Amino acid sequence: MIPNLKTDQKLKRFYMNRRQKTLLTIVVAAIILLCVVVGGALLDQDQIATNLTERNLAPSLQHLFGTDWLGRDMFNRTIMGLSLSMGVGLIGAIGSTSIALILGMAAATMGKMADRLISWLIDLFLSVPHLVTLILIAFTLGGGFKGIVIGLAVTHWPSLARVIRAEVMQIRSAEYVQISRQMGKSRWWIATHHIFPHLIPQLLIGFMLMFPHVILHEAAVTFLGLGLSPHEPAIGIILSESMKYLSSGMWWLAFFPGLCLLMIVRMFETVGGNLRLLIDPVRANEK
Repeated sequence: MIPNLKTDQKLKRFYMNRRQKTLLTIVVAAIILLCVVVGGALLDQDQIATNLTERNLAPSLQHLFGTDWLGRDMFNRTIMGLSLSMGVGLIGAIGSTSIALILGMAAATMGKMADRLISWLIDLFLSVPHLVTLILIAFTLGGGFKGIVIGLAVTHWPSLARVIRAEVMQIRSAEYVQISRQMGKSRWWIATHHIFPHLIPQLLIGFMLMFPHVILHEAAVTFLGLGLSPHEPAIGIILSESMKYLSSGMWWLAFFPGLCLLMIVRMFETVGGNLRLLIDPVRANEK
């Protein structure tokens, strides 16, 4: 049987390689996440105001996620809560990534003593679950926005710091780094011109994979009452308040906010995993 070249070319055009699928997935997820952020920013307190004439309404076309015991629209509260949680998670993840970068580079470039000290610190933080340490820090700082942000930044850096340390150790043994050293270049010059540019992909992927865990942990600590203020429409606050009304059949108060939170977390994990594949030159062009 003689192969049909035109048919083969059409099939090749039809089937996307892994890089194209990855880009498409990232774009779709980014659009959805951007819509959540913009929607939360555009909403104001008037759209989640108390309306006692519409209390405890089940989901409908008028109120997609129903209303709560004060007549507040749960769809608007959920969008605002997701936007707030993503904002807090963004600050915490940026802080944690910065700590990981500083300590990871210091461990690999500032001698054996610094390496031992930072490696011990990484092992110490990894030996205790993130959530436990986060609760202790948030409780010590009195909770609130400051307590939860500092707790998130301080507790999520160890795994990424270990990856950065290993990456820096591999880069510093490269031939071009040795040549720069022999030419009299300073450690700072080598770090900024040779090491840091190679760490950007690792930092980006590490940040995207850290972000969903930060959001979940923020919601968990806020749910326990040690995070954001009860007056804020955070997802943790919404879920905590909804627990009192589940026994009376108002299932939508917790179901939709919890489902949306899991979907947002899953989207960030998908974007992070696909970015890792996109940067990999071997697997990116696979079918």
